[in-house]
Amino acid sequence: MLNVRRAALGVLIRILEDGAYTNLALKETADSVAPKDVPFLYALVNETIARTSYLDYLFSHFCKRQKRAVRNLLRMAGTELLFLSTPAHAAIDEAVGLCRAIGKSESCGLVNAVLRRLDRERDALPRLPDAPVERLSIRYGVPAFLVSEWIEDYGETETEALLDHKPLKTVVRAQYPFTTEALNRALPVASLPCRLDPNGLALSAGFDLAHDPLFVEGKLAIQGEGAMLICRALGDVHGLRVLDACAAPGGKTAYLASLSENTAKLTAWELHPHRKALMDAAFARLHVSVETECRDASVFDPAYENAFDAVLLDVPCSGFGLLAEKPDVRLNKTEDAIEALTKAQDAILDACCRYVRPGGVLVYATCTISRRENSERVRSFLNTHPSFVPEEEKQLLPTRDGTDGFYYARMRRR
Repeated sequence: MLNVRRAALGVLIRILEDGAYTNLALKETADSVAPKDVPFLYALVNETIARTSYLDYLFSHFCKRQKRAVRNLLRMAGTELLFLSTPAHAAIDEAVGLCRAIGKSESCGLVNAVLRRLDRERDALPRLPDAPVERLSIRYGVPAFLVSEWIEDYGETETEALLDHKPLKTVVRAQYPFTTEALNRALPVASLPCRLDPNGLALSAGFDLAHDPLFVEGKLAIQGEGAMLICRALGDVHGLRVLDACAAPGGKTAYLASLSENTAKLTAWELHPHRKALMDAAFARLHVSVETECRDASVFDPAYENAFDAVLLDVPCSGFGLLAEKPDVRLNKTEDAIEALTKAQDAILDACCRYVRPGGVLVYATCTISRRENSERVRSFLNTHPSFVPEEEKQLLPTRDGTDGFYYARMRRR
């Protein structure tokens, strides 16, 4: 078995230096450490990613920028010192030992000195800039344009609360015909009903979900309350023809099946073959009948014009509503990247609205807190598509609603 800190360092280098996807890098590495160390591996990697911007700012006052291995070793050890419960002496000793183990003995003295100074001065660390946008951007590692937008929309205090929000409890739900009551009785840990969707159960503690019989037999699905509410925004879908046009990994389509008691006629599209394969596997596990296809939702197909009673567009987005759950969302986001996303979102709306029959429902949704990806896209769409009228719009916030930061707008075709 690989030492857990050495494994974490390798994962961090792949993510922060080489642009690897966090979830894939962690999954590929988890089997190389002892099972008891896996939770610490995930916690250390995710917390370090979330704190990297701030730690780089601190270390810039203590030493010159180091090469990638030592740079990420300092980030990881700094995270243990300031943000995890590791005793200071253990965090420093482990970091120096790891520095030697990876063949960087010449940097052991620097690592030791920098970390001891960080520990010694933890109550008098370098002051962050006074300007709110710059301060919060460095402190939480998110782009300045997002901080500026959030402060404009929610104020400085609420913005910092959103940026500092901790991960939510895991929420599970029953998959029809299994019931919420039966799932609650069968769970190996205590749970509490969710506030906004009665089918959601918030777990009081973790357990090995992926190998539990409830999961394996397709009686249980892991799904946040925000994602569940997006499905409910479509209304009653019993017996209706429903398209989920950006469906992978399939959780929302499966919930629509459950809500309709398997009476909805479901179609699910996904652009990428490997994600369609994951979606098909999920549907098979949950015993859901869905017609699936690899298809680009931004390209109109006249064969499906007016074909559906309800269309769900959970479009590709920046993911800023998932900062607490997915720390790597904050990496490498630029205004140009957001602009490209908005163009893709507009194209998907323009193509897929034509699949809604007259009188049918269109729901546009994201997992982000971003005005330009949410309300501005809907306003732009309604301005250019007068055959649709708005019915409901909601921005969910972790600090206010106890969910991830999802957004949805329901519109009806005249």
